[in-house]
Amino acid sequence: MPEFLTLLPPDAARQKLFAALTHRNGDTVIETAAALGRVTAEDVFAPHPLPAFSRSTVDGYAVHARDTFGASESLPGYLRQIGEVPMGAAPEFSLTAGQCALIHTGGMLPSGADAVVMLENTQTAGEEIEVLRSVAPGENTLNIGEDVATGNLILKRGTRLRPAEIGGLLALGIINIRVAIILTCGIISTGNEIISPNKTPQPGQVRDINSYTLASLIIRAGGQPVFYGIIPDQQEALTVAAKKALAECDLVIITAGSSASTRDMTADVIDAMGEPGVLVHGINTRPGKPTILGACRGKALIGLPGNPVSALVNGGLFVVPVIEKLLGLPDGQPVASVKARLTVNLASQAGREDWWPVRLVRDESGWLAEPIFGKSNLIFTLVAASGLIRIEPDANGLSAGEIVEVIPL
Repeated sequence: MPEFLTLLPPDAARQKLFAALTHRNGDTVIETAAALGRVTAEDVFAPHPLPAFSRSTVDGYAVHARDTFGASESLPGYLRQIGEVPMGAAPEFSLTAGQCALIHTGGMLPSGADAVVMLENTQTAGEEIEVLRSVAPGENTLNIGEDVATGNLILKRGTRLRPAEIGGLLALGIINIRVAIILTCGIISTGNEIISPNKTPQPGQVRDINSYTLASLIIRAGGQPVFYGIIPDQQEALTVAAKKALAECDLVIITAGSSASTRDMTADVIDAMGEPGVLVHGINTRPGKPTILGACRGKALIGLPGNPVSALVNGGLFVVPVIEKLLGLPDGQPVASVKARLTVNLASQAGREDWWPVRLVRDESGWLAEPIFGKSNLIFTLVAASGLIRIEPDANGLSAGEIVEVIPL
């Protein structure tokens, strides 16, 4: 029977796993418009300046700024309008001293203009325009290259593309982008008692939860889950499934069978896949102590506990970081969190990292974090939770009233 000889803290366990991963994900070129959430596989440089021409940011009048100096409502300045800037085309005129031109938001500044007076700061006086407020050079305009200059590094390799990046790339005419290929993550669920969710459980049976919660976690992280079915508690059958998954996928996850019990086969199966095999058997966390981290052929094999809360929490601690690493994302990505005041005392064992589900409730003082107490096989403790809080290994717990960081689920 396997034993938990040394329980490693999560950070040390992750680094030990990362050091054994030599498998590298490939890359491909796709349409930028369809690249939301993908990760860039090369540095991207601006092929031309943005904006490519000086333009107005408001509706108003293009002017030479010094012609407006001193203008005010009590002592307006007067300029002669000589035309209107066409939208989507370059103006065919230029401004000289004392002249202005009607311009709309996004319109190209005519030669001789270096600022725009907002429409509401003007009045029409016959063939002249009254300027009721002076403007400085560059006011209400965007100049050539003010956003990015030609050759600027606009996106580093390993950038996850958000809506802003998609817009910026297309603004520069970059209609195709090289990105990391989506990772395939094999999921194997084990246990004689586990059945498909579309079946009615008989006494002693439970529906498979972990395959689907982990699949959702994988998709959100940028991977593609591949299901290898529910394997009974037979080492030979699990070995066959694991070998197939390892050959076909970038990462393999086995749920259940990771605790130190007479039915534990996951560690033996991972060792049977090849060197180096099991790297870590036991993480100094709650929930999720019986997590297994291994590697073979440079690929990660992760054994997660069968309890749904433990599997999902430790999937976030280990599966997601492996996916991010293989996609090329840099280490230490920022994690969104919400600061909240803890409502009750939480005890913890010194030397162990604890993760507690909490519900966020707002009162007149701000956000409150209400712990949800439940066992690690109760999935609805997470359904009811807004997020998780972390108790540091060197702490004996947290006190009511402390400000904690809640990582949203």
